[in-house]
Order: sequence, then C-alpha cells, then structure tokens
Amino acid sequence: MNSSQKVVLRFPGELVDRPLVCELALQFGLHFNIMRASISPHREGLMVIEIIGEKKKQEEGLRFLKENGLEVESLSQDIRMVEERCIHCGSCVGVCPTQALYVEKPSYLVKYDETQCIACEMCVLACPTHAMEALL
Repeated sequence: MNSSQKVVLRFPGELVDRPLVCELALQFGLHFNIMRASISPHREGLMVIEIIGEKKKQEEGLRFLKENGLEVESLSQDIRMVEERCIHCGSCVGVCPTQALYVEKPSYLVKYDETQCIACEMCVLACPTHAMEALL
C-alpha cells in the first residue's frame, strides 16, 4: 500500500551536484514531488519533497539519503486556517507558491487545501487577521 510523507532535505555543498534524490526512484521504486527547492552550486541546498511509495521503501530510501550525507527531517510543521478569523481578503492567496490557498468561485471565499501546503509560512506573514497559523 502506498503512502506519502513530506520531508526536508539539506544538502551540504559537496553534495548538491549529485543526483541523490533521483536514486529514490531508480533504486527504491519511489515517486517524489519536489515542492520547494533552493540549490546553490558548490554551497548548499534545501529541498522539500513529498515521497510516495511503500512505507518500507520510503524508510530504505531515507536511510540511503542519510548514509550519503544529507540531513533529513520530517516536515513537522503544519499550517492551519482559522475560519472564524478569515475575512476572505485574498492576501494569502497571492503569496501561496503551491496554490494551497485559492479563491473559490462563484462564492469568492478563500479556501485552503492542506494537502498542497509546503509550510513555507508566506500566508502566515501575509494574513492581516492572523487566520493562518503555523503549528509546531
């Protein structure tokens, strides 16, 4: 049975040129969705990915990444929308890089699809009524 998990990968400078994430697909039969990435050649890299596949294969793949020098941590922070505070101004929609926040038509109400969220916290900063909250 397939499941998914979101993780943060930190690449030291000497590893940013190696295709270690591709090995998840090749060696372990996993699928991955790159949700956010910032890579500076020969410096460092940060990547938020969703890994999809069998739980055992996910564990093996993450162990492989760690053994090859990547720091791996679970994306443990979630964002939630407090509906009672939302005034549907759309400030959060404009800054959301994954369209987890969107305006539903024809109601023009702001909606939140947490499965698309990468916890970048841009919406938390943009929301004037603090309707978007980061949970640890």
